[in-house]
Amino acid sequence: MAFLEIACFNPESAVIAVAAGADRIELCTDQAAGGITPPSAWLSEVKAQVTAPVFAMIRPRPGNFRYSDAEFKEMRKRTAAFRSEADGFVFGILDGEDHVDMSRTAELVRLASPLPCTFHRAFDETGDLMQALEDVVATGCHAILSSGGASNAAAGADVLKQLVEKAAGRIVIIAGGGIRLSNVQRIRVTSGVSVCHSSALAANSVTPDDREIRQMKTILSQGGDER
Repeated sequence: MAFLEIACFNPESAVIAVAAGADRIELCTDQAAGGITPPSAWLSEVKAQVTAPVFAMIRPRPGNFRYSDAEFKEMRKRTAAFRSEADGFVFGILDGEDHVDMSRTAELVRLASPLPCTFHRAFDETGDLMQALEDVVATGCHAILSSGGASNAAAGADVLKQLVEKAAGRIVIIAGGGIRLSNVQRIRVTSGVSVCHSSALAANSVTPDDREIRQMKTILSQGGDER
């Protein structure tokens, strides 16, 4: 069975997504910005209502993934604050040349330990995805969320396949970026990923379409399972 992670931008969405069959929640706020760190109270609210794992986004602001010392201090603070309730974390940090900031990433991984950490789509902004994969592996992250460096996962499916092959089981490659019911099967088959990430948003809404989540889960249930 393949794994479906749903990005949720408010507590209500997380409850809807899990009820519809989501295997895991990525909890954040500000959908228009692509997701930033959620309010502290949200994690407790969601954990009180769902049994599926909830990963907290650690991203202090919209925009690029080069962070000042003050911003990184805030990322450390929020990671430590969420650690007692989160089931994992999602973050991504680049250096001044848009390479993986291995030192800071590894520091957050250590702070989050033993909880798993996903390096998010900041990965797609690095110049060399294959080298970036090796860099992220070295930091101790559990997974990489990627569109294969393309504008969406459908366009990057062939590169995602290369990443899966290069990862060789050392790290989980999660396909993300524009994944919907209409393309999830093709992306999964082409790329070979066994984890897909979607917001599955209903039309003109920041909450997910529960019917679409159920249908995606039906499709993904035909594959292998790697978390």
